Amino acid sequence: MTEITRVQLQPVAKGTLPKLWIGIVLVLLLAAGAAWAAVPKVLTLAEGVTLETLTEGTGPNPGATDYALVNYRGLLDDGTVFDQNDQAPMPVDQVVPGFSTALQNMQAGGRYRVKIPAAQGYGAQGGGPIPPNADLTFEVELIEFRTREEIMQMQQQMMQQQMMQQMMQGGAAPGGAPGGAPVGPGAPAAPPVGQ
Repeated sequence: MTEITRVQLQPVAKGTLPKLWIGIVLVLLLAAGAAWAAVPKVLTLAEGVTLETLTEGTGPNPGATDYALVNYRGLLDDGTVFDQNDQAPMPVDQVVPGFSTALQNMQAGGRYRVKIPAAQGYGAQGGGPIPPNADLTFEVELIEFRTREEIMQMQQQMMQQQMMQQMMQGGAAPGGAPGGAPVGPGAPAAPPVGQ
Protein backbone atom coordinates (compact mmCIF):
# COMPACT_ATOMS: atom_id res chain seq x y z
CA MET A 1 0.00 0.00 0.00
CA THR A 2 1.37 3.35 -0.93
CA GLU A 3 1.03 6.41 1.19
CA ILE A 4 0.23 9.57 -0.66
CA THR A 5 0.81 11.89 2.30
CA ARG A 6 4.40 10.91 2.85
CA VAL A 7 6.92 13.62 1.84
CA GLN A 8 10.49 12.72 1.60
CA LEU A 9 12.73 15.09 3.61
CA GLN A 10 15.84 16.44 2.03
CA PRO A 11 19.03 15.98 4.00
CA VAL A 12 20.31 19.09 5.79
CA ALA A 13 23.26 20.59 3.99
CA LYS A 14 26.60 20.47 5.73
CA GLY A 15 27.21 23.57 7.92
CA THR A 16 23.56 24.73 7.96
CA LEU A 17 22.85 23.78 11.58
CA PRO A 18 25.62 26.01 13.09
CA LYS A 19 24.40 28.91 10.91
CA LEU A 20 20.87 28.41 12.24
CA TRP A 21 22.09 28.52 15.85
CA ILE A 22 24.19 31.64 15.17
CA GLY A 23 21.10 33.32 13.69
CA ILE A 24 19.01 32.45 16.76
CA VAL A 25 21.72 33.80 19.11
CA LEU A 26 21.94 37.06 17.10
CA VAL A 27 18.18 37.57 17.26
CA LEU A 28 18.24 37.02 21.04
CA LEU A 29 21.14 39.47 21.46
CA LEU A 30 19.33 42.14 19.42
CA ALA A 31 16.18 41.66 21.47
CA ALA A 32 18.16 41.95 24.72
CA GLY A 33 19.88 45.12 23.44
CA ALA A 34 16.53 46.70 22.57
CA ALA A 35 15.16 45.80 26.00
CA TRP A 36 18.28 47.26 27.68
CA ALA A 37 17.90 50.53 25.74
CA ALA A 38 14.28 50.84 26.91
CA VAL A 39 15.29 50.61 30.59
CA PRO A 40 15.49 54.09 32.18
CA LYS A 41 19.01 55.14 33.13
CA VAL A 42 19.50 56.05 36.79
CA LEU A 43 22.46 58.12 37.98
CA THR A 44 23.38 58.50 41.62
CA LEU A 45 24.66 62.04 42.07
CA ALA A 46 26.25 63.86 45.03
CA GLU A 47 24.78 63.38 48.49
CA GLY A 48 22.35 60.62 47.50
CA VAL A 49 20.39 62.52 44.82
CA THR A 50 19.24 60.18 42.03
CA LEU A 51 18.40 61.21 38.48
CA GLU A 52 16.37 58.81 36.36
CA THR A 53 16.23 59.61 32.65
CA LEU A 54 12.74 58.98 31.29
CA THR A 55 13.35 60.64 27.90
CA GLU A 56 16.81 61.51 26.61
CA GLY A 57 17.59 65.16 26.01
CA THR A 58 20.23 66.61 23.70
CA GLY A 59 23.08 69.06 23.92
CA PRO A 60 25.08 70.39 26.86
CA ASN A 61 24.07 70.57 30.53
CA PRO A 62 23.17 73.79 32.36
CA GLY A 63 25.84 75.30 34.58
CA ALA A 64 25.41 76.49 38.16
CA THR A 65 24.99 80.13 37.07
CA ASP A 66 22.52 79.42 34.26
CA TYR A 67 18.75 79.88 34.22
CA ALA A 68 16.62 76.83 33.36
CA LEU A 69 13.09 76.82 31.96
CA VAL A 70 11.30 73.71 33.26
CA ASN A 71 7.98 71.98 33.66
CA TYR A 72 7.93 70.21 37.01
CA ARG A 73 5.82 68.45 39.60
CA GLY A 74 7.01 67.89 43.18
CA LEU A 75 5.74 64.94 45.21
CA LEU A 76 6.12 63.71 48.77
CA ASP A 77 6.72 60.02 49.51
CA ASP A 78 2.96 59.44 50.00
CA GLY A 79 2.25 60.79 46.49
CA THR A 80 0.96 64.21 47.62
CA VAL A 81 1.74 66.90 45.05
CA PHE A 82 3.23 69.84 47.00
CA ASP A 83 4.18 72.01 44.01
CA GLN A 84 3.68 72.05 40.26
CA ASN A 85 4.47 74.55 37.52
CA ASP A 86 4.84 74.78 33.74
CA GLN A 87 7.47 76.89 32.01
CA ALA A 88 8.96 77.97 35.31
CA PRO A 89 12.22 79.93 35.03
CA MET A 90 14.72 78.85 37.69
CA PRO A 91 18.18 80.17 38.53
CA VAL A 92 20.09 76.88 38.88
CA ASP A 93 22.11 78.10 41.87
CA GLN A 94 19.06 79.43 43.77
CA VAL A 95 17.03 76.23 44.21
CA VAL A 96 17.51 73.57 46.91
CA PRO A 97 20.92 71.87 46.60
CA GLY A 98 19.59 68.51 45.37
CA PHE A 99 17.51 70.13 42.63
CA SER A 100 20.48 72.25 41.53
CA THR A 101 22.68 69.14 41.32
CA ALA A 102 20.06 67.35 39.23
CA LEU A 103 19.51 70.30 36.86
CA GLN A 104 23.25 70.42 36.11
CA ASN A 105 23.05 66.81 34.86
CA MET A 106 20.04 67.27 32.55
CA GLN A 107 19.83 68.07 28.85
CA ALA A 108 17.31 70.24 27.00
CA GLY A 109 14.29 68.29 25.81
CA GLY A 110 14.79 65.53 28.38
CA ARG A 111 12.31 64.28 30.97
CA TYR A 112 13.58 63.10 34.35
CA ARG A 113 12.57 61.78 37.75
CA VAL A 114 14.67 63.22 40.56
CA LYS A 115 14.76 61.82 44.10
CA ILE A 116 16.17 64.20 46.69
CA PRO A 117 16.94 63.12 50.27
CA ALA A 118 15.74 65.52 52.97
CA ALA A 119 19.29 66.77 53.69
CA GLN A 120 19.55 68.02 50.08
CA GLY A 121 16.01 69.42 50.09
CA TYR A 122 14.37 71.38 52.89
CA GLY A 123 16.02 69.44 55.73
CA ALA A 124 14.80 69.41 59.33
CA GLN A 125 12.93 72.71 59.02
CA GLY A 126 10.70 71.73 56.09
CA GLY A 127 8.92 74.52 54.26
CA GLY A 128 5.28 75.32 53.50
CA PRO A 129 3.48 72.06 52.66
CA ILE A 130 6.76 70.09 52.96
CA PRO A 131 7.08 68.47 56.41
CA PRO A 132 10.44 68.35 58.22
CA ASN A 133 12.88 65.64 57.06
CA ALA A 134 10.82 64.83 53.94
CA ASP A 135 12.42 63.14 50.96
CA LEU A 136 11.22 64.70 47.70
CA THR A 137 10.52 63.40 44.21
CA PHE A 138 10.33 65.68 41.20
CA GLU A 139 9.19 64.92 37.68
CA VAL A 140 11.05 67.46 35.53
CA GLU A 141 11.16 68.37 31.86
CA LEU A 142 14.05 70.68 30.97
CA ILE A 143 12.67 72.84 28.15
CA GLU A 144 15.77 75.00 27.69
CA PHE A 145 18.38 76.98 29.58
CA ARG A 146 20.26 80.23 29.12
CA THR A 147 23.36 81.80 30.63
CA ARG A 148 23.08 84.78 32.97
CA GLU A 149 24.61 86.98 30.29
CA GLU A 150 21.95 85.94 27.76
CA ILE A 151 19.19 86.67 30.29
CA MET A 152 20.65 90.12 31.02
CA GLN A 153 20.88 90.92 27.29
CA MET A 154 17.26 89.83 26.81
CA GLN A 155 16.15 92.05 29.73
CA GLN A 156 18.02 95.04 28.31
CA GLN A 157 16.44 94.52 24.90
CA MET A 158 12.97 94.29 26.49
CA MET A 159 13.57 97.51 28.46
CA GLN A 160 14.71 99.32 25.31
CA GLN A 161 11.62 98.12 23.42
CA GLN A 162 9.35 99.31 26.26
CA MET A 163 11.02 102.73 26.28
CA MET A 164 10.61 103.03 22.51
CA GLN A 165 6.92 102.07 22.78
CA GLN A 166 6.34 104.67 25.49
CA MET A 167 7.99 107.36 23.38
CA MET A 168 5.91 106.35 20.34
CA GLN A 169 2.67 106.46 22.37
CA GLY A 170 2.99 110.14 23.28
CA GLY A 171 5.87 110.23 25.71
CA ALA A 172 7.18 113.83 25.50
CA ALA A 173 4.56 116.39 24.41
CA PRO A 174 6.03 119.46 22.68
CA GLY A 175 6.60 122.33 25.07
CA GLY A 176 5.68 120.41 28.21
CA ALA A 177 6.33 117.54 30.53
CA PRO A 178 5.77 114.07 29.16
CA GLY A 179 2.04 113.69 28.63
CA GLY A 180 1.35 116.83 30.66
CA ALA A 181 0.03 120.32 29.97
CA PRO A 182 2.35 122.90 28.38
CA VAL A 183 4.40 125.00 30.76
CA GLY A 184 6.11 128.36 30.33
CA PRO A 185 5.11 131.96 29.50
CA GLY A 186 1.62 132.28 28.06
CA ALA A 187 0.51 128.87 29.35
CA PRO A 188 -2.65 128.84 31.47
CA ALA A 189 -1.91 128.85 35.18
CA ALA A 190 -2.91 125.88 37.26
CA PRO A 191 -5.76 126.57 39.68
CA PRO A 192 -4.70 127.07 43.30
CA VAL A 193 -4.82 123.98 45.48
CA GLY A 194 -8.12 123.61 47.33
CA GLN A 195 -10.33 125.44 44.79
